[in-house]
Amino acid sequence: MDFSARASSIGALADETRRALYEHVVGQLDAVPREAAATAVGVPAHIARFHLDKLVEAGLLETEFRRLSGRSGPGAGRPSKLYRRASGTVSVSLPERRYDLVGHVLAGAIERAGGGLPLRQALAEVAHEEGRSIAASAPHVLGDDNGSVRLTEVLTAQGYEPHSESDEGGEAVILANCPFDSLARDHTELICSANLSLVSGVVEGLGCTRLRAHGEPHIGRCCVAIRPRP
Repeated sequence: MDFSARASSIGALADETRRALYEHVVGQLDAVPREAAATAVGVPAHIARFHLDKLVEAGLLETEFRRLSGRSGPGAGRPSKLYRRASGTVSVSLPERRYDLVGHVLAGAIERAGGGLPLRQALAEVAHEEGRSIAASAPHVLGDDNGSVRLTEVLTAQGYEPHSESDEGGEAVILANCPFDSLARDHTELICSANLSLVSGVVEGLGCTRLRAHGEPHIGRCCVAIRPRP
């Protein structure tokens, strides 16, 4: 999901009845029929069906069909529509944080270091590979010969909030937000070096041969900036 879709999903829980139905469904060990959910929160079945289906549309619940009697064949009755928590994860943070991404990179580095590779080297390699993988999944953009449009789109999707500006160092793509903020503040050298490798992998993976990621520590924004190669 993009940010708008995730925000809309979370917004679906603003309704009190809808939130109560969601909390009841996810609190059960098995999928729940709408009649049982309606009884649990004290609303008519048709009201429960409306709100439960809205939660499905929002990506917060999933459905399945099953005969609750356990019987099959003629006379067993029609399968019931059941609701359960959706298998995916929906989260919204302002500013955007991607602790899942950095956690994935760190776990991969630890596994690789277990094979004898120095941890710092393993972290740099895994982060760079992850950046290239992110770039590879980005859709192509017509007319974007140097990859600059895709670069902006990819970095935006990862929460970096990129924007172009001129400063004392010349033209640059500045990353206004650090997606790994609290980890970067507590473990600056480790996380910032991994971040630089990851962004470098994105730049390289998109074929932006005229650009290079630089480590530029700066209070209040990401420690990486992207500048033209000399």
